Amino acid sequence: MSEYRQDAQLTLGRIYDKVRGATQEEMEAVRMMRMAAENGDADAQNRLGIRYDEGCGVEQSDVEAVHWYRWAAEQGLVYAQYNLGNMYADGRGVTQDDREAAHWYRLAAMQGEAAAQVKMGVLHANSLGVEQDDAEAVRWYLLAAEQDNSDAQFFLGVMYTNGRGVEQSYAEAARWYRRAAELNNAESQFNFGYFHANGLGVRKNDAEAARWYRRAADQGLAVAQFDLGDVYRIGRGVERNDQEAARWYRSAAEQGHAEAQVGLGYMYADGRGVEQDDVEAVRWYRLSAEQGHAEAQVGLGYMYADGRGVERNDAEAVRWYLLAADQGMPRAQLNLGLMYRDGLGVAQNDAEAIRWFRLAAWQHEAQAQYSLGCMYSNGPEVQRDHVEAVHWFHSAALQDHAAAQNKCGEMYRYGEGLAKDLKEDVTDKTPRSVGFSPRCGEISLNTWAEAHATSTFVGHVNEAIYWFRLASEQGDEKAIAAMKELDAK
Repeated sequence: MSEYRQDAQLTLGRIYDKVRGATQEEMEAVRMMRMAAENGDADAQNRLGIRYDEGCGVEQSDVEAVHWYRWAAEQGLVYAQYNLGNMYADGRGVTQDDREAAHWYRLAAMQGEAAAQVKMGVLHANSLGVEQDDAEAVRWYLLAAEQDNSDAQFFLGVMYTNGRGVEQSYAEAARWYRRAAELNNAESQFNFGYFHANGLGVRKNDAEAARWYRRAADQGLAVAQFDLGDVYRIGRGVERNDQEAARWYRSAAEQGHAEAQVGLGYMYADGRGVEQDDVEAVRWYRLSAEQGHAEAQVGLGYMYADGRGVERNDAEAVRWYLLAADQGMPRAQLNLGLMYRDGLGVAQNDAEAIRWFRLAAWQHEAQAQYSLGCMYSNGPEVQRDHVEAVHWFHSAALQDHAAAQNKCGEMYRYGEGLAKDLKEDVTDKTPRSVGFSPRCGEISLNTWAEAHATSTFVGHVNEAIYWFRLASEQGDEKAIAAMKELDAK
């Protein structure tokens, strides 16, 4: 008879559990469920734990939730074991304890609970409460994946992508991402799109990449929204559409995605897809910059330097440039060099300017290479060094920097940095005959020094014309004038 009453109490509790229309009915549902739980019904105990967990019909209490989950879990109820594992993993109602979480997850996983199997995979992959073991992680993921658990399929894709616990295989990763993506797993949809965009494990297909990005973006995945914004801005796999780009950047930016915030800042700064608005540009740059995004810090520094959207403040510009420069951002290092060169926001200091220009130049920042060449060619506080200047001008010229190409033309025309104390023009000894060509790649200083020591020519008109022509084709006025002079001769 008592067993019958217990079952009836639970059944009535479930009936009331479905009713949300009246407070009295809600309270009655909880009362009947509690009676069944106190009589030892594991399902009622778990359901009561959920109510305390979520604050549904009772005052929210993690401690009470743990109490009821534990009663049910100790009776072997798989869902309660999983729920109790979550409480230990999150430190809710109990002291956070990954080892204890693993204990309860394992009990549930061994009963075939797919979500618990995924948790066991995550714990083994990340050495949380258990020994780190990628092969064991893969084993648990496979068990859950075979039950069509999309999270497990996603994690298997990750393991195959990175070759963890399995032999690395983009094709196999793509297979698992596809299976999870078709089950509407947003992370897998994004990864599958990325694989199509880059031809990893599947044939490169920009339209297919955009399609999967959109499916993930429609579910609110910020990284997918950002990439979809890029797709529309560039017109890769879809028709270029700045309005759509700005819309997707905004969706991601409002979720705090730093790259999307700086992207939206650019759109406002340039008036692309939105009405041009420097104040809005500054707002989005700042949100991203405060998250440490170097590109946004450069953008914000530029706005302060130029007085766009904010009152001009060179010191504030320097502050933001420095934050980005310290992260190795070459454009920030270039801008910081310019500030030191011109004494804007800092005391004028050629040595500091050269230091920052050099850091950017080593990262192939063409404008920094050109600026460094100018410092060595004209700088008042450093000993002029035409060989050093030529090296950096050539490095920039090889990246199609028009002003640097013009400078190279001038150097060849007048023999600066190419010969030592020689005034005659010996045309039979070209740069190629001494072992280098400025057209073939960046030239090391050692190579230039060797050429400098062995060269016996002052200038070489053909090389000068070559560089002047490249610069003039980009509209460089000095190079155009030089070409006219040489043609006249």
